[in-house]
Amino acid sequence: MPLRAVLWDIDDTLFDYAHADHVGMRKHLLAEGLVSGFASVDQALRRWKELTEIHWRRFEAGGIAFEEQRRDRVRDFVAAALSDAEADDWFGRYLTHFEAAWALFPDVLPVLDALATSHRHGVLSNSSLRNQDRKLRVLGVRDRFEAVLCAEELGHAKPAAEAFHAACAALDLPPADVAYVGDRLDIDALGARDAGLTAVWLDRKDTGDDLPPDVRRIAGLAELPALLRGVIGFGAPSTIR
Repeated sequence: MPLRAVLWDIDDTLFDYAHADHVGMRKHLLAEGLVSGFASVDQALRRWKELTEIHWRRFEAGGIAFEEQRRDRVRDFVAAALSDAEADDWFGRYLTHFEAAWALFPDVLPVLDALATSHRHGVLSNSSLRNQDRKLRVLGVRDRFEAVLCAEELGHAKPAAEAFHAACAALDLPPADVAYVGDRLDIDALGARDAGLTAVWLDRKDTGDDLPPDVRRIAGLAELPALLRGVIGFGAPSTIR
């Protein structure tokens, strides 16, 4: 039976999060006069990225709210016992620079257009609905997706099967009828595969890592329509480089 829908990750799949974060934080550090606390701007950016990963994993594991992981990230970065309001204000100033750099990857709109009449579309993100719904609206693509589901509201985060199954249920489709496209092999592709969806790993860096069984790899979204039509088989190397 052909695949009937595509579920999408957002950050670093549709939205160039890494670039926007890098540009936004660089401008924020300079504006806040925080560069002197590090050997270089790049070292400060590496520290911010490290803390983002640490606190994001705490949020994904459950037991901590989306806003709290963000506040703790700020507190660790500035090494100060900021109040909630102070941490929120600091992050708000960063957001001004971050959002100014928001952009979709160049291949996003062409593939959404190409699949608009053949597949239904939804989003499953390990974030909060308030955050991701706004992001999709600012980027001008919210109306492309029937459903947007996020870990904070679901109570389950990828790679948990419950998260993928909830997204399929929102589309009223069984997992076997749905593909999931994401940039993370561990939580996106393997989580989707183990939940019974067709797993598509978007490996934009073309890492060359070994491909696990029943995971399909693409180096860019231009390859996705052919894959969904069954032109590229499981485990086959990409034909577009």
